[in-house]
Amino acid sequence: MGGGGQLSGSVEPGSGRDSGVFTWEEVQKHSSRTDQWLVINRKVYNITQWVKRHPGGSRVISHYAGEDATEAFTAFHPDLKFVQKFLKPLLIGELAPTEPSQDRNKNASIIQDFENLRVQAEKEGLFKTKPLFFCLHLGHILLLEALAWLIVWICGTGWTMTFLCSIILATAQSQAGWLQHDFGHLSVFRKSKWDHLVHKFVIGHLKGASANWWNHRHFQHHAKPNIFRKDPDINVMDVFVLGNTQPVEYGIKKIKKMPYNRQHEYFFLLGPPLLIPVFYNFNIFYTMITRRDWVDLSWAMTYYIRYYFCFVPLYGFWGSFALQLFARFLESHWFVWVTQMNHLPMEMEHEKRQDWMTTQLLSTCNVEQSFFNDWFSGHLNFQIEHHLFPRMPRHNYHLVAPQVRALCEKHGIPYEMKSLWRGMVDVVRSLKKSGDLWLDAYLHK
Repeated sequence: MGGGGQLSGSVEPGSGRDSGVFTWEEVQKHSSRTDQWLVINRKVYNITQWVKRHPGGSRVISHYAGEDATEAFTAFHPDLKFVQKFLKPLLIGELAPTEPSQDRNKNASIIQDFENLRVQAEKEGLFKTKPLFFCLHLGHILLLEALAWLIVWICGTGWTMTFLCSIILATAQSQAGWLQHDFGHLSVFRKSKWDHLVHKFVIGHLKGASANWWNHRHFQHHAKPNIFRKDPDINVMDVFVLGNTQPVEYGIKKIKKMPYNRQHEYFFLLGPPLLIPVFYNFNIFYTMITRRDWVDLSWAMTYYIRYYFCFVPLYGFWGSFALQLFARFLESHWFVWVTQMNHLPMEMEHEKRQDWMTTQLLSTCNVEQSFFNDWFSGHLNFQIEHHLFPRMPRHNYHLVAPQVRALCEKHGIPYEMKSLWRGMVDVVRSLKKSGDLWLDAYLHK
């Protein structure tokens, strides 16, 4: 692994390579797929070879090629000293003393104020976990799983009991989804190796999915939220057009793979019902098999073995399959509305290379706090705080929220808060607005 970053990546004669001192202009030239540099704390690293071995996946780190990655590096890694040993062999120099610490459109004042807020949150213990919170959360998931089986075992497999069982199973699956999210973000244990292990248990054994698939996909979303070609969550394969820019681009190019002016209507048929039971399920198994991720596949299979062992004696194989599919169908609605109301109505653009705080605030919004909203959304109603501090335990979001709002007011950055109902309605409104923009561009531009 040692010196891997120095094996490739061309440097122009007289560019400062010999002295190890570079300008931003030189760094920014190295942002192609085969030649990638980035900057962390003014140090310049050649990550061209390292990206393939990056534990978080090659894409998330490649998204920062040619720019400053200090804020993302700090946000994602709980043990910075440990990670430094991997960076050391990749070091090729530093920024010239005359160069600013920030590149392009990044606001130095916002960056410094946000770093001060992060340090203050650390001092206040807001990155420390309350173990009882997560133990109780796991306990209520296991209780729901047991209750779903006991209902049909004791009361029979009639339609009413089966429907009730499916609702409880969907609830357990949704809550397990929020819990695996906590472990995936390394926000529970002091040592990340325990987060990784329990993450595989929760997402694998309790949900039948893949930890690696989730990590490689989800951290891209956090690194570059709502940025086309970088955030996989808005890569909707031309089924929808999103935001204000993409619909106009598609309209001008006369792209009409779907009747996008009706997308706010067919969303109810293709979005919430199909995302988890069809798209995610296929994508997860395709990824595990093609990447030969036998560890995650083994974890996932323990879920299916357990599920069918419990329900086949009651429903038979096909009845058990239908019950699981319907529970996934219900869970998918839950998941889509919760995750999309925080992002879909917000700004979606091509890469602007803005500072961390501005990037996260423009692409996220919050939903009002209440006991139900917190439980229903897995505390992702505090989406702003979660995106700013992805490693912070979710039970502390409400404590840092007032400080985040104050910082937003200071710098004139919008801090948007909605009711749960309005958040859901805005999903449909934003789809209709985007569809109308596409139709206007398609017909008149």
